[in-house]
Amino acid sequence: MPPTGRRFDPVRQMQRAQTDLNRLFGGLRFYPATEFPLLNFWTASDGAIVAAEVPGVAPETLDITIRRDAVTVRGNRLPETVDDGTVVQRQERTHGPFARTVVLPFLVDADKASAKFERGIVTLTLPRPEDDKPHQIKVTRS
Repeated sequence: MPPTGRRFDPVRQMQRAQTDLNRLFGGLRFYPATEFPLLNFWTASDGAIVAAEVPGVAPETLDITIRRDAVTVRGNRLPETVDDGTVVQRQERTHGPFARTVVLPFLVDADKASAKFERGIVTLTLPRPEDDKPHQIKVTRS
């Protein structure tokens, strides 16, 4: 154990290093591209729900692809335009192309999958094929 009595925590050390870098570069933040879009992911025996935050992206420009047990959300967030002579003081929101893939613990019935867009969030309903769903087997006496 380190002399302070705390255990070494590599994640905490990386977060501190990131904070120091952000401070060093005057508030500019550096995020890995895989952090966008942020998403939530739920599963049940009949399928999965994936909700991805895509603020500033028009729903018709999103490219959502299902391949076996993986779903990919792709798009491009355009940069904000500013007037000539305007100085950007802080820019934390990223822009540019993005892609995020989620691997599910089961296959997806792509023909029955759907996507809805509301208030900057695209919600994917990803049903599991009937032949891939778990089935109960009744035990009988012999």
